[in-house]
Order: sequence, then structure tokens, then C-alpha cells
Amino acid sequence: MQTERRIDVGVIGVGSMGRQHARVYAGLPEANLVGVFDVDDERAARVAGEHGAAAMDLESLLASVDAASIAVPTVHHYDVAVQCLEADVAMLIEKPLVTNLEEGRRLRSRTNRADVPVQVGHVERFNPAVVTLRKIVEDLSIISIHTERLGPPPNRRIDDSAVLDLMIHDIDVVLSLLDESPTSVKSTGVNDNRHASALLEFDSGIMASLTASRLTQRKVRRLTVTARECLVELDYIAQSIAIHRNSIPKYAERDGNVRFQHESVVERPQVPNEEPLRNELEAFVQAVASNETPTVTIDDGLAALELTHQIEAQAMGDRSDLGVRVADD
Repeated sequence: MQTERRIDVGVIGVGSMGRQHARVYAGLPEANLVGVFDVDDERAARVAGEHGAAAMDLESLLASVDAASIAVPTVHHYDVAVQCLEADVAMLIEKPLVTNLEEGRRLRSRTNRADVPVQVGHVERFNPAVVTLRKIVEDLSIISIHTERLGPPPNRRIDDSAVLDLMIHDIDVVLSLLDESPTSVKSTGVNDNRHASALLEFDSGIMASLTASRLTQRKVRRLTVTARECLVELDYIAQSIAIHRNSIPKYAERDGNVRFQHESVVERPQVPNEEPLRNELEAFVQAVASNETPTVTIDDGLAALELTHQIEAQAMGDRSDLGVRVADD
């Protein structure tokens, strides 16, 4: 879908994630990357120069664009988002939405009174493997979902735990696939939640188990759906899906020995080779152009944040300071 006009866009914060937003915007036919802002003037000038844009102060940027990506540290999301709303600038806020739920609820209230689209940057929703999976599970009787988002310690400072930085991706995907909130949440974590697991139960009878880690010496991004009809394995990194059906037990003789084994039919649906971030920003620009509700709304971002905080608090063994509920207020 092509928009009728190019949307003037900017990027607020051009660190490791923001500069990728600038790169993608610069390549979108529907977008015109006007400028970028960063507290580091040299970094802003460098990123802007790479893409033929301008390094601008925040006030000038907001006066020059229709929409902007907010990719500053999470602690600043709320304040920057409010400035965007006051300037009538549509925004894509990188996940997590904000640092705490009270900020999130205030921001949602302000957003509901505004007349600009606000999207939350849960990029895995736009992974072509997830888009394909969504179509597959429509016809399945799901029993459980299991996710793993694992990797070694990062070579840069990340203030958020593995729950708030990594698991939140899978929380959003699970909630969007099942379209319901859990009725039971149990979690545990070690090393200040740099390695944590959660078990969710839903009214529908489905369970979901999620593990996130920054202590695992292998990068894994995987989601498995167990259904009555089949087993579906999704690899986020390879952007691939394997569907295992009709597992047949049998005895097989090999080298004079009889072994028991299972054989199954494995289907591998074709998944488009697309960049999730490009898909995400393209969808955002189209929502801005048509003034439509974005694919991932502020309600979606807040629901994921609520559940993430509950998991985080339980895994840390202290609910007193977060005190959050799964249900919306």
C-alpha cells in the first residue's frame, strides 16, 4: 500500500536502536527523514549525515515532522512522548512503553485525548515468521506455548533486566496470539533476573512458559506451540517455521539392534524474507498517513508492561514496590 504523500519523520535518540530507525526511514518510499535529535550532538550529526537528514534540537524537530520514533532510554519515554503529543506529532515509542505503570496509564489517558496515532515498538509482531504463525494457529487447538529468548551478557550497558528487556517481546507475542490475559502468573529468577522464567495460565486452559536470559552462551530466539493437531516450532532469528504432524511410533532394526523411534511429517511453510523493523516502520507510517489505529496500540504496550512487571516482581521475590495487576484499571 502506497501513501498519497510522503510523511515527514524524525528520530529522537539515535543510539544503537534509534540509528536503525533512521536507516530504515531513509529507505522507505513513503517517508521523508527530516532530522534526528540526540543529547550527543556528534552522534546526531553523524547519523543525520549518513542519511541526508539534519541534526536538530528537539523543539525544532517536533515543529518539522508529522511523526517520530522515540528511541531514547526508557526512563525518558514519558516526558518525550508528552512533548510529541503537545506538538501533535504521531509517535512510535520503543518498548518498553515507559518505566512504570502509573506513567503508562497517564500516557494512555493523554493519548486517548489526542488526534495522532501512537504505536509501541514491539517489533516481533512484524517478524514475518510471527505473521505466518498467526495464520497457522487460527485453525489449531492450542494446549501450550513455550518461548526461549536467551543469549550471553551484552557488550553494552543495559539497565533493564532480562524480563523487562527480553521477555517482554514474547509476552507481547503470546498475549496477541491468545487474545486473553492470564489468570495465574508464577515466576522465578536468578542473578537479579538476568535469567528468569515465568509460567502463565489462561481461562481457556492454555498455559505458556517463558524463559529469558543474558547468561546463556548461545543466542536463542524460539517459540513453540503445542496443539492437539501438531507441534509448531518458530525460530525468530532464522525466520522459519516447522510444523510436526502425525508422529508415528515404530521399531526399526539397525546393525542387528532393534530401536524404538518416532517418525513425523514435517511441513515448512514459506516465510517471506523481510526485515521486521522495516515492516514495523512501514506500518507505522501508513497508520500516520491514514490516521488509523496502529497495529500495536498503547493498550497493547501497557498490557505487556503490566504483565512484565508482575513477572519481574515475583521473580525478584518482592511485590511491594511494583504492586501491579494483570487486569487493566
